[in-house]
Amino acid sequence: MSQLARLRAVVGSGPLADGNFRLLTGGQLTSTVGDYCYAVALPWLVLSHGGSPALLGTVLACYGVPRVVALPAGGVLADKLGPRRVMLGADIVRAIVAGVLALVAARHVIDLAVLAPIAVVLGAGEGVFMPATSSIMPSLLAPDHLATGNAINMGALEAGSVLGPVLGGAMVAAAGSAPAFAVDAGSFAVSAVTLALMRLSRTAAAQPTAAENPGTSAAAAPPSAVEAGPGLWQFVRRERLLKLLMLVTLVANFGVAGTFEVAAPALAHARWGAGGYGALLACIGTGTVAGTLASATAGRLRRPAVASGLALLVCAAATAALPFLGGLPGAAAAALILGVGIGFGNTVLITLVQKWAPGELLGRVMSLVLMCAIGFFPVTTLVTGVLVRALGPSPFFLIAGASVAAGVLAALSQRIFRGLGATDARPVDELSPSAA
Repeated sequence: MSQLARLRAVVGSGPLADGNFRLLTGGQLTSTVGDYCYAVALPWLVLSHGGSPALLGTVLACYGVPRVVALPAGGVLADKLGPRRVMLGADIVRAIVAGVLALVAARHVIDLAVLAPIAVVLGAGEGVFMPATSSIMPSLLAPDHLATGNAINMGALEAGSVLGPVLGGAMVAAAGSAPAFAVDAGSFAVSAVTLALMRLSRTAAAQPTAAENPGTSAAAAPPSAVEAGPGLWQFVRRERLLKLLMLVTLVANFGVAGTFEVAAPALAHARWGAGGYGALLACIGTGTVAGTLASATAGRLRRPAVASGLALLVCAAATAALPFLGGLPGAAAAALILGVGIGFGNTVLITLVQKWAPGELLGRVMSLVLMCAIGFFPVTTLVTGVLVRALGPSPFFLIAGASVAAGVLAALSQRIFRGLGATDARPVDELSPSAA
């Protein structure tokens, strides 16, 4: 079979055969490129026109805090209105506001009174958008295509995170921040158009619950998840599995985010310089793309939750070993392995949650998981900074690796977690929340 024939076979089957999926993924890829153009352009706008680092930090806080605060509202809106409508509304608002920012940048305005409201709206829009984009996939794809669809979609987002900074940096260097903000506004508009063009049937628009989803195993749908839908907090209280998932997300965020936002720059500054830090980020990004795409095979695994846990344990080992592997080549190899584990482990877990959680609560459940992933980021970086200052960067890598390993092992010790999504699961009553 020729390469062209293979490509046609791939596109003609699986998630890529679905027009709605193609529209969603294309729009999200474009939007991600725009997001990273914004991330490059904002510091340049502030710092190159007389603004201080304190002003930049304040503007970033005006973006970050509303993003976290808006996550629960985004989950509720996704469940009540449907994720596509929420995403479409958020994109339209952000396209308009990013366009205003481009005009502000063209006039070289760096007044906090102007930039702060813009940052607040963009951050809140992102917070509303995120739970919806995490919960829309089950309404587009059949259960047996969900793992592959998540892998392709998240792989596209990772590719956008690589292309976006390159494009944004080139535009800012050539013409300043305003064109990059205009690209960001245009990317939101493109995403909004792709969402508007999606045509979901009435039945597909309703998120399938675990009980209605024939592709979900008994292990993936414990009795408490398939009964008449509870409220969110009742669901949280009675579902130990959700608490385990939140624990894994939280400790992984502490280990990885703290390491690469604070400890890794400190380590690279002391040993390899800015080029070395860039090499580490490139390796972790490359590995994440590879791991995300590899997660497409998770649907064929007998114990996908166990496979995800093992991948995160590899992350923990790579994190702990990174400073002690004899220089930059060894550290880069560890970063590459770390990225593969993150991409595979995270994507598999997201797919399992999408299949397991009740459809009427999926947006809110995803908002809780996202809160654990990014909601504690300021605290994580603060604690990491204190520890790195007191102990040095190298010991922190050991602490971070140990924290990730401890959280993942705690989850793997529970039968209910190991059985999530399993094809060889024990009977449901053995996987009840009281089972260890």
